[in-house]
Amino acid sequence: MYKNKVITFFSHILVWLTLFSLPYLLSYGQEQEISRVIAHFWVPLFFSAIIFYLNYFGLIDRFLFPKKMLLFIVINAVMIVFFLFLKEYIEDNFFKNIINKGLESTRRRPTFKMAIYLQLLSYMAPLLFSIALKTTKRWNQMETERKEAINFKLKSELQHLHYQLQPHFFFNSLNNIYSLVDISPNQAKKSIHSLSKLMRYMLYETNMELVPLSKEIDFMKKYIDLMKLRVSVKTIVNYNFPSEETGIQIAPLLFISLIENAFKHGVSASKASTIEIKMTIKDNKIIFTIENDNFPKKTDDKSGSGIGLVNLEKRLQLLYANKHNFKTSLANNRFLVHLEIETA
Repeated sequence: MYKNKVITFFSHILVWLTLFSLPYLLSYGQEQEISRVIAHFWVPLFFSAIIFYLNYFGLIDRFLFPKKMLLFIVINAVMIVFFLFLKEYIEDNFFKNIINKGLESTRRRPTFKMAIYLQLLSYMAPLLFSIALKTTKRWNQMETERKEAINFKLKSELQHLHYQLQPHFFFNSLNNIYSLVDISPNQAKKSIHSLSKLMRYMLYETNMELVPLSKEIDFMKKYIDLMKLRVSVKTIVNYNFPSEETGIQIAPLLFISLIENAFKHGVSASKASTIEIKMTIKDNKIIFTIENDNFPKKTDDKSGSGIGLVNLEKRLQLLYANKHNFKTSLANNRFLVHLEIETA
């Protein structure tokens, strides 16, 4: 911010120095009379600078933007008329000989109306220029604030979705552990210990926008191992994740809802079932697939809140708009999930 102000200040100095030097720049090599330059060029330019900065730093913000248009026009009209008369007064009292000498050397003197018209244009130019600059600056500021507001809203929504996922995950895991308490107390104890590790990751390591993919993979492996404790021997769970460090950063907790969904709808207490989970990396693109048997829940089964996949789709839209492909399908009583995310 300070650097931008310094650049703006020196830019203004450079522009005005250039304008005040124009008579010499345009008549390079010719003799210039300093009194004539002051009377015909520097005095009007000085008045133009006053008009410009009075409007730029005060009048536009105070009257034009609040839509006090009439007052804004009256103030500027009075100021311009005052400078017109002041210029005439200065010329008549301090540069009269220069003006008369100039008129004698001119064959045709411009009419009074034409002279006034030309002077009005010279004072209208800085006024219009100040309005254009101030309007552009204000529009840029409003656009920046609009983008910041959108960004803040997106971050707030993402944070809400993130916090929404944590209790959803926790309660689902507790339901699974609860089912083990009477059947296998030792497994229930192991599950509680594993769950504490998973919750520690969710609470303390997923508050950043991006986390290493390797940590997410480790989290998913632990969760799958936890879920395998509660399924029967009739359920086969296979998973394959990249073993090497990829260096890829990813938004946290994107895949866990899909794994939860597979265990929720792909496992039966009496029938054999298979869950296949696979992740591959190709040119900074993560390809994640899950295939499981489909055992539809009964209408009176209220376990789980059903927000997992909806949460995931919202987060994908916010975090990876136009950079993801998410598809689900059902074929031969097998539920298929395919998710691609471009991380570069």
